[in-house]
Amino acid sequence: MEENSMNWNGKNVLITGANGFVGSYLAKELLDNGSKTYGFIRPEDMVAMEKNLTDKGIKDKLIMLEGDLNDITSLANALDHAQPDFIFHLAAQSSVEFSFKRPLDTQNINIIGTANLLEAVRIKDVDCKIIFAGSSEEYGMMLSSEEQYQQLLDKGKTIFPEPETIPELPVKESNPLRPMSPYAVSKVSGDLLMQNYHHSYGLDTVVSRAFNHEGAGRGMMFVTSIITNQVMKLKYGETDRITIGNLNACRDWSHVMDIIHGYLVLADKGRSGEAYNQGSMRTNSVLSYILLGLEQAGWNINRIESLKEDKDETKTIEDPTKMNNDPIFGVKFDKTRVDQMILEDQLEYTLQDKGIKVTTDEKDITIQFNPDRFRPSEIPLILSDNRKIQKIGGKIEYTLSDVIQDQLNYFDKKENRV
Repeated sequence: MEENSMNWNGKNVLITGANGFVGSYLAKELLDNGSKTYGFIRPEDMVAMEKNLTDKGIKDKLIMLEGDLNDITSLANALDHAQPDFIFHLAAQSSVEFSFKRPLDTQNINIIGTANLLEAVRIKDVDCKIIFAGSSEEYGMMLSSEEQYQQLLDKGKTIFPEPETIPELPVKESNPLRPMSPYAVSKVSGDLLMQNYHHSYGLDTVVSRAFNHEGAGRGMMFVTSIITNQVMKLKYGETDRITIGNLNACRDWSHVMDIIHGYLVLADKGRSGEAYNQGSMRTNSVLSYILLGLEQAGWNINRIESLKEDKDETKTIEDPTKMNNDPIFGVKFDKTRVDQMILEDQLEYTLQDKGIKVTTDEKDITIQFNPDRFRPSEIPLILSDNRKIQKIGGKIEYTLSDVIQDQLNYFDKKENRV
């Protein structure tokens, strides 16, 4: 893999949330590249997320600084200690679902915490570049067709700002921001704070808007870990089925290391005050994630069909994982037969289907729908336009199969299965 052009040797780097899923990968990469790396970590998270650092072999190499984003004094102390050339601000309440249950906690950590960090840098006049972990969630509802737009209007939904053109895919940095959760709103606020502190005070800030990124050690509240954990339990006879919610949703899934390398590119060449999408520029369904996971775990899939007794034959798909790279929304990318059908509105499995029977060479596998998790996806389809970061050296090196394989390998260890 081509090395990042910047020489990190001897650079001081401060990572907020360094013991998180992404933070620990970034810390390892920076340490491997010779930087003096500090992790700003809440005391209550020191033990809770230690496994991320232990798994990467960096627990004794990362210099830990205890503190809290809501305590500006602890941030000032961390800046004094680290004297950073770069700050990667990754610490956040990062669960969309949790943000609906605890919106004020989410705003306090993600908005006030980010403002505190920027204020501490401004007051102390620290000469550093700050890279902020924004999110594709900031874009919210991205319209893929006129029909979808009309359906939303018919349901009484407000689309603001209104679309200038439809489809709004792939999503560019200039797309309207329509955050649809307290988490998404908090990330829009952090994004705008970064831009404002650059324009108002001259701080060197860059925003990364990363789409879904996965890999070994991804938290168990995320659908990719829910899937790959169950696939390995099925392989080892610890369960007899896969249970899932809505599997029609299509997501832009990247390997976490592609996003990590993107962060390093932004630190090196990202323009101050600007935002950059980080994504794979492909979109695949939750259903494909399950089927490809099963295939990579050793099953050869022949067909899928609805579990409903009086089933709809149009939902019986032969050779569902056959791949093609025909363009959709003007973008060529690898997708399965079921992805293509879902993207072209030819296939949708609903709660009435009860689930899916997967016929393999070895045995039939049941994918059962869990009604509690089966809420229609508010954002059915996500596809990034990553050409802006590509122009400064960003690359996508990992395939979707690479992402799935890394997660399966992680859950191959019994102690990692839940």
